[in-house]
Amino acid sequence: MKPPVFSTLGCRLNAYETEAMKELAAAAGLDGAVVVNTCAVTAEAVRKAKQEIRKLARENPGAAVIVTGCAAQTEPETFAAMPEVTRVIGNTEKMEPATWAAMAAPDLIGETERVMVDDIMSVKETAGHLIDGFGRHRAYVQVQNGCDHRCTFCIIPYGRGNSRSVPAGVVVDQIKRLVDRGFLEVVLTGVDLTSWGADLPGEPRLGDLVMRILRLVPDLARLRISSIDSIEADENLMQAIATEPRLMPHLHLSLQAGDDMILKRMKRRHLRVDAIRFCEEARRLRPDIIFGADIIAGFPTETEAMFENSLKLVGDCDLTFLHVFPFSPRKGTPAARMPQVRGPEIRERAARLRAEGDAALARHLMAQKGQSHRILTESPRMGRTEQFTEVAFATDQPEGAIVEARITGAAGERLLA
Repeated sequence: MKPPVFSTLGCRLNAYETEAMKELAAAAGLDGAVVVNTCAVTAEAVRKAKQEIRKLARENPGAAVIVTGCAAQTEPETFAAMPEVTRVIGNTEKMEPATWAAMAAPDLIGETERVMVDDIMSVKETAGHLIDGFGRHRAYVQVQNGCDHRCTFCIIPYGRGNSRSVPAGVVVDQIKRLVDRGFLEVVLTGVDLTSWGADLPGEPRLGDLVMRILRLVPDLARLRISSIDSIEADENLMQAIATEPRLMPHLHLSLQAGDDMILKRMKRRHLRVDAIRFCEEARRLRPDIIFGADIIAGFPTETEAMFENSLKLVGDCDLTFLHVFPFSPRKGTPAARMPQVRGPEIRERAARLRAEGDAALARHLMAQKGQSHRILTESPRMGRTEQFTEVAFATDQPEGAIVEARITGAAGERLLA
């Protein structure tokens, strides 16, 4: 039997779910198929998904091509119309053993529907997939899925559904298993991580989960949080930032813009001053903390002055890692119906934002020269600091260990040690 070929596009959560699908496909005995797990965050992401499907179909002649993920959920007809595609399955269906069992049947096309995409908004619980060990030395644990917010630019709630949380006890048990297997670092992931707990009894908050993990899993060396919405940071999360050295000093913030009018038109729940205040407070509580952020360039109606406010946010919040998204209208979202900024202006603004981000990262790297860092090694010559900065070693190090090393300089986007 030939193992399926998997391709993952988009976010870390998608990568996590691909690992779950590999286990489901293997258990079902799926033979020789191609599975593409798509992203829908931008029109460019959908274009890349089509490109990847065509490429893999050429490289695997005769193989069934199964398309899933957020783009398959939001635009099933787009992928069903592609001659290369055998099956389109939704984000809920891809996590169900019965789906893979049906697709592993000898007649892949004849026995099951070609498009298996149900209403994601009707899903009330997280899928029961728990991957004990995604990643070699850093494990990713999905604690939340979906989003209850409706930002005007975002298609993701229609791909992921409403917010659902994994109960704290389930999360703690999984992390205990991961630590027992030798993992030194765990990353909590989700679509809207700071909404964790709102659908659980007692409505606990993300900070409660973080504190519980650190209390009940004392042998966990490092706990890391992926992207958060800073306006939803709760008191216990701030307390953990201040008092828990095992909570890593790096947060990626969903900021999106630095102009109040654009933030309102995006239907965000924070203003510019809120973002700046959060970063100042977190840095006061944990002086070594650094921030990444998502920022959109060229949102509809954005003037040059409004864009300048986003550009200045890099310095005002002292951001280090920037994810820049040139605005891309997504069909069915309110922002797609707003007056659009011209394409060349969007690209030019995105380039300026990236340049500002490159300069901020360079400043951070140079400031580390002579500093000592505790680094989790991912290979004999590469690892990451507690702030998630990549480090290249001059000599081989024990793989999968936390080593202390002095930074000698920087090259590109890496520190040297």
